[in-house]
Amino acid sequence: MFPLRRNRRLRTNEAIRSLVRETIITPNDFLVPLFVVEGKGIKDEIPSMPNYFRYSLDLLEGEVKELWKLGLKSVLLFVKVPDNLKDNAGKEALNPNGLMQRAIKTVKNVCPDMLVMTDVALDPYSVYGHDGIIENGQIINDETAEVLAEISISHAQAGADFVAPSDMMDGRILTIREALEDEGFTNTGIMSYSAKYASAFYGPFRDALDSAPVDIQDIPKDKKTYQMDYANRFEAIRETEMDIDEGADIVMVKPGISYLDIVREIKNEVYVPVAVYQVSGEYAMIKAAAEKGWLDHDQIMLETTTAFKRAGADIIASYFAKDVVKLIS
Repeated sequence: MFPLRRNRRLRTNEAIRSLVRETIITPNDFLVPLFVVEGKGIKDEIPSMPNYFRYSLDLLEGEVKELWKLGLKSVLLFVKVPDNLKDNAGKEALNPNGLMQRAIKTVKNVCPDMLVMTDVALDPYSVYGHDGIIENGQIINDETAEVLAEISISHAQAGADFVAPSDMMDGRILTIREALEDEGFTNTGIMSYSAKYASAFYGPFRDALDSAPVDIQDIPKDKKTYQMDYANRFEAIRETEMDIDEGADIVMVKPGISYLDIVREIKNEVYVPVAVYQVSGEYAMIKAAAEKGWLDHDQIMLETTTAFKRAGADIIASYFAKDVVKLIS
């Protein structure tokens, strides 16, 4: 007890603070999201995500090389699909020469050891901006899961190490796992967006991929019938445990900073790696506040990143990954 025990002794200077620090961030903690577009020579800044870009395949090569030099060894690929290739069934997602398939091959060609994870969802390919097939005004579950399994096989054939279904359809992990097994892709992993909430933090991401739900009569205007209610806590554990039972190798909580309690709850309950996604809205808020001079950009970036790991995340998907690694090195 005080005065025999003075906790401030361990905070006296940076040397002692570093020595007893409980949570350490390294490049190995990060999964880097990358946005890919058709064309050549394109490095297109996303207006709502300052200093983050969409890359054509030729410039993607240089970005991947830079990530590897920084010690960042894992990427998560997303594609912006031209409007003329969108429909209600995601047919373009199955194109063996589609943008995602070529992006996978591009990363593997330029950096074979880079771990490649791929977004598996219909919304980039959907004329309606939804993660599932729409029939009679409803997002239909089982038929969507079958298409997601076909997409996963296509990504595995192109060389993906992990597929990352982000749709929140019931049973899609089992459907995908069985399909991968049947096709001989026993070593292709699944990172499931297990606790993905219907959040308002996704806006800039949907701008980046032009994948927001469309406002059409008799079509759902949001994703609340399949993504989780942000008021729910125990549901996240049920969802995650079911995904693990169905074959998920890694589970994810999304978004991040408002869901640290969920990260910790899941980490306490499961024995597989837990990922968290620091989403576009979180990134945009920090950037906007820093531009106004209201917050110290680098300190807030480090503080929030540390919070994810402190809460129990083994993997942090973040648009700040490059900046954090440059800062801590």
